[in-house]
Amino acid sequence: MSKQTTYTEDNIRSLDWKEHIRMRPGMYIGKLGDGSSPDDGIYILIKEVMDNSIDEYVMGAGKSIDVQVKNSSVSIRDYGRGIPLGKVVDVVSKMNTGGKYDSKAFKKSVGLNGVGTKAVNALSANFKVQSVREDKTVIADFERGELINEEPVQNSTLRRGTKVTFVPDTEIFHHYKYRSEYIVKMIKNYVYLNTGLNILFNGEKYFSENGLKDLLSENINEKDTLFPIIHLIGEDIEIALTYSKAQYSEEYHSFVNGQHTTQGGTHQNAFREVIVKTIRDFFGKNYESSDIRKSIVSAISIKVMEPVFESQTKTKLGSTDMGGDLPTVRTFINDFVKQKLDNYLHRNPETAEKIQKKIIQAEKERKELSGIRKLARERAKKASLHNKKLRDCRIHLGDMKKDNRLDSTLFITEGDSASGSITKSRNVNTQAVFSLKGKPLNSFGLSKKIVYENEEFNLLQAALNIEDGIENLRYNNIVIATDADVDGMHIRLLLITFFLQFFPEVIKEGHLYILETPLFRVRDKKETFYCYSQKEKQTALKKLKGKSEITRFKGLGEISPNEFTHFIGENIRLDPVMLDKETSIDNLLTFYMGKNTPDRQKFIINNLKVEMDIIEEEISKEQKIKKDNHLLTTK
Repeated sequence: MSKQTTYTEDNIRSLDWKEHIRMRPGMYIGKLGDGSSPDDGIYILIKEVMDNSIDEYVMGAGKSIDVQVKNSSVSIRDYGRGIPLGKVVDVVSKMNTGGKYDSKAFKKSVGLNGVGTKAVNALSANFKVQSVREDKTVIADFERGELINEEPVQNSTLRRGTKVTFVPDTEIFHHYKYRSEYIVKMIKNYVYLNTGLNILFNGEKYFSENGLKDLLSENINEKDTLFPIIHLIGEDIEIALTYSKAQYSEEYHSFVNGQHTTQGGTHQNAFREVIVKTIRDFFGKNYESSDIRKSIVSAISIKVMEPVFESQTKTKLGSTDMGGDLPTVRTFINDFVKQKLDNYLHRNPETAEKIQKKIIQAEKERKELSGIRKLARERAKKASLHNKKLRDCRIHLGDMKKDNRLDSTLFITEGDSASGSITKSRNVNTQAVFSLKGKPLNSFGLSKKIVYENEEFNLLQAALNIEDGIENLRYNNIVIATDADVDGMHIRLLLITFFLQFFPEVIKEGHLYILETPLFRVRDKKETFYCYSQKEKQTALKKLKGKSEITRFKGLGEISPNEFTHFIGENIRLDPVMLDKETSIDNLLTFYMGKNTPDRQKFIINNLKVEMDIIEEEISKEQKIKKDNHLLTTK
């Protein structure tokens, strides 16, 4: 019989605000991560401070924001009203303290819980806040939420506003790195939603004249659109929409009070429903909702009085009312879209005609696929019962809360040995493994029918739950884990082609990654270094002074499960697959996966020459290091 744990008064603890945030950071900023994903904690820290600056702009105070990110240090300066000088310390270090509880001061604010900057403060190794107003200033410095210096009120000639500087704490965020691409995307969303606002990021200026129309233009190449973007604006609501010629599923960008609600909510659901209703009424036909929404690319932004979100990170709206004497969210959006979109379609019959043709084509394809889809679902269900391909994680097996998708990862591997190593070393709570059997099919130019007929694609689609779009995507991170050789690179390319061809929004929304694995293991009797490049190997050889054993990993199957835990745990390195908005998906796939052999051969040869020059230079350096180390040891 096991020994029972004692439970007394000594087991009861009361944590102060910063201890609780540091002990349970996920409650305040979602997942931690290392910066490889756009929703990792280090970006939420930036967002929490930025939201305060945006609220100042919304309230008519300050038209510009300066943002600087250098290595691990972040600085955000606005030119709003400035924090009241006597409350600077309280606002960033006392829970449930702030001006946003006064609805007159912040009518349609994002941050209403008085938590944001406190979380940033508590999770930062260093945090500094300065407020300037009425020609006076106050500065306060913190370390991990602890006040270490508060300067008295001083005269100042600086422009009014607030400046926050912080460095995320490596005790909380291990081995993190900011990626400027994700910060730029966040900043662009801010300016799209606040036309007239200027944001200067590391010296580059961002602004928008056309709001959500600019957002869609940023996310879809003009060559891929069925018709010019429809852009409709009203009081407290703005929408933009078009249809894509390059993707099958729906794509939505939704916002509430400037907050990017990546998981949707009541407003996005209402928007999806009213689009269907408006188009049905316009054409006088009861088209299937899936046929109407197929390939739509759209954005909606609304402003709500005191919104209620379903988590502290505010990724899903829970409010059903607009606030005050206003109608429900559903009624508000329904009335606006039905009137404005209907009017637009009457004034632009050529656009209406293209939409109807698109719906009829979608209907035809759906009917052609109906039988195949039914058989494919049965096959996928049967395969999952026998666990042939997918080794799922506990989040999806019912052992943990299913709303924890942000923490879940699916590794797509090749071969039994690689999948076996990852399966044995993974975190069974949050990491799943999908095993490929050989090389996937090159899906370029093929129809959606192939996804259901091809066993690999059908089972992968079922595992991800993306048949009808990525709204119910089961894994936040989809990681391609293949060998770092020619065959492995080819498999990567074929998988990326699959997602680009049929589910490009998986890439657009930042869910697809490449797992970086070490090329070398350099060790002696005391230390072991895992090296991801020739440069890292040279550094390791220097540290070990040449007395070392070097192992070249030729494939994932050669890495033992015990070693694999180093590469897919806290030290995981992920390289995000990103899509440039200037790139047409069709042109991209045609070049890399089509039959333009001479052009592609020329591209490969030119790039191979550059790569060989780099390798020769690295080998030369390595030989010099070995020579120097030999001289040191013989002396």
